[in-house]
Amino acid sequence: MPDLPTPQNAAEAALLSECWDAVLSYADLCTSGSAAATLLATEAFTHGIDELRAATAASKSTGTGRRALRLPRIPLLLASVRTVAGAWETNGLGHRLDPDLRLWLHSDKAARYSGPPLHRPLALRGLRDMQEPDAVLLWLAEVESLPLSAVARRLGLDPAAASSELAQVRALFRDRCHRNHIDTPMDAYCRSYARLLDAVTRSPTAETPEDLSRHLARCVECAEAAACLRLHGGGLPAALSSGVIGWGGLAYLERRRRAAEAGMIGGRTDAAVDTGLNEGKPVRPRIGRTGILVTAVLVSALALTVSLMPFGGSKGGGVSAAQGESTDGQSVADPGPSFPSGSESESGSGAGSGSRSAGSPAVADSTSRPAGNSDPEAQGESSSPAGKQGGAKGGAKGSTKSASPDCRVKYEIVSEWPDGFQATVTVTSTKALATWSLGWTFKDGQHVGQMWDATFTQNDSHVTATAADYNKTVAANGTFTFGFLGSWTGSNSPARDFTLNTASCQAAG
Repeated sequence: MPDLPTPQNAAEAALLSECWDAVLSYADLCTSGSAAATLLATEAFTHGIDELRAATAASKSTGTGRRALRLPRIPLLLASVRTVAGAWETNGLGHRLDPDLRLWLHSDKAARYSGPPLHRPLALRGLRDMQEPDAVLLWLAEVESLPLSAVARRLGLDPAAASSELAQVRALFRDRCHRNHIDTPMDAYCRSYARLLDAVTRSPTAETPEDLSRHLARCVECAEAAACLRLHGGGLPAALSSGVIGWGGLAYLERRRRAAEAGMIGGRTDAAVDTGLNEGKPVRPRIGRTGILVTAVLVSALALTVSLMPFGGSKGGGVSAAQGESTDGQSVADPGPSFPSGSESESGSGAGSGSRSAGSPAVADSTSRPAGNSDPEAQGESSSPAGKQGGAKGGAKGSTKSASPDCRVKYEIVSEWPDGFQATVTVTSTKALATWSLGWTFKDGQHVGQMWDATFTQNDSHVTATAADYNKTVAANGTFTFGFLGSWTGSNSPARDFTLNTASCQAAG
């Protein structure tokens, strides 16, 4: 495996520490395994460093002291991932790449990024035309999803003025995209809508005329321009990521959003304490080695005392409260919260923990019971005759509770704009799955346009999302997540009637 280039100065050293996590995250989307992802990220980083060095040398040779306009560092390195992936495919190393990426690399969509500049994606051209400080601010806030306070510290801005600064940069990006859209070669039919598109996207309250909506549904280039020009409605991050990165841009956006919500930078969960990503959350004090040893001694002494303590003069003095029964046959287990046994915690922290998105809520088991009580009657699911219910352990008292569902679904609309929206679906399964297929129904006739971390089929209002090769295995109590872009008209109610592998699934409130 090639080594990363040795930094020549402090700026290149900072580049590695700030951007490696982002590059590796995108490389992981592009490849078929973690080893290939690390190799792709390393080669892409080397390619990006060489490109930055060449650009710096060229600007010095001109003698003007002005840097040529280029992409900010993170999107430049992400573009290097795409470039190296294309070289792998050309040189016979395509088996290391994601199959969908390989198809994309041979399509007209990929050709746009290396074709004539005026035909390249509008967001890519607009971001490249901005001064680097403005472009960096826009990318960190919109795509990397960093809090403005963290972005302000990284860029040396006044935190109090960061919000207004970002608003100005958004407007500047829109202006650059509008100019590039006017300069783009287009047919007369598309050009007839250019002025109307500019007017509609300027106002957050303007309604899109029906003929323009039909045109945007058929014309990819004009729909792309609408996404870049519309600053309201929350569609700008998706326009930036898909336009600048290309394949996997929306999946990358979702990954960065989750990482920012979890307070993770560079793979370290405690980095947020130092970088401001835990803004508004209390910082827990770190416990030193001595404190850990003292705590361990106290816990051991307490456990020994409890194990030697008799309970109510019981003849079987070795029977502890953890067994859940006293000598008179009555339960003495604590009715409070129970904790899983060691085997249960191991099963929940295996493959399932890797697929669980950071910050996803755990599903509470309504039938959990104290360790050691193996009697199913204690769960409230009595199968005994009515005359025996009064003597059932756990005090069922004649009432039978229905079993909890095998899965729960959290359907979240991340952002919404006129005629479109982005949604994330998080599913927690109490049973281990070898593969999964999630179905649901749209109430208002919404249509899925693009999906990541899963493939989909849609028949009228019913949608079925099927696992990808890399996330189809789910451990017991594990979680999997995928996202998609959709279109809507009139209303955009949440999806309903979820099924996991044809079994009914409960929607989380």
